[in-house]
Amino acid sequence: MSDEIRSGAEVLPPRPKTVREKAAELARMTEEEKRKTRCCFTGHRPQKLRRPVDDIKVDLENEILAAIREGCTTFITGMACGTDIWAGKIVIRLKDHFPDLKLIAAIPFPGFTESWDLEWQEKYESLISAADLVKVISPEFSENAYQARNQWMVDHSGRVIAVYDGKAGGTRNTISYARKNRVQVRCLAG
Repeated sequence: MSDEIRSGAEVLPPRPKTVREKAAELARMTEEEKRKTRCCFTGHRPQKLRRPVDDIKVDLENEILAAIREGCTTFITGMACGTDIWAGKIVIRLKDHFPDLKLIAAIPFPGFTESWDLEWQEKYESLISAADLVKVISPEFSENAYQARNQWMVDHSGRVIAVYDGKAGGTRNTISYARKNRVQVRCLAG
């Protein structure tokens, strides 16, 4: 039987689910099912990009909207300068139109932004305060913390949106790891 309610000749949509109902539904999902609703980001820092930043942001938003249309409701950002922060800010803005969206901020270790300029630190702090969850991957700096963060994001996602120019580095490593683990990758020119 349909969830629709009939009132005379008018068909009313099903009532929205309560927070409790949504939480119960989520608790019943397997990790594999949850992964299908999650998407993470990877990409270059601004100084490594070849295309205008505004063009990249438009492409990111279009790709995020496509992911939403295909069932993604949770987005994971690694919180690095550039792609990660831009994508996170887009998700936060889109929550006005899609209130069920969630943002997870995955940081490699506390204090990893200390060497950043003040403008990027402020963007980071603003995004951290808007995130639904902050996941700290390592309690302190290590050579492997960034790659561990990237792998954690891929391991918890069904899709990766990458801004990539073809060069070696963390973005390429993340894309390779995702493909090796059969996670869908959508590459945008960087």
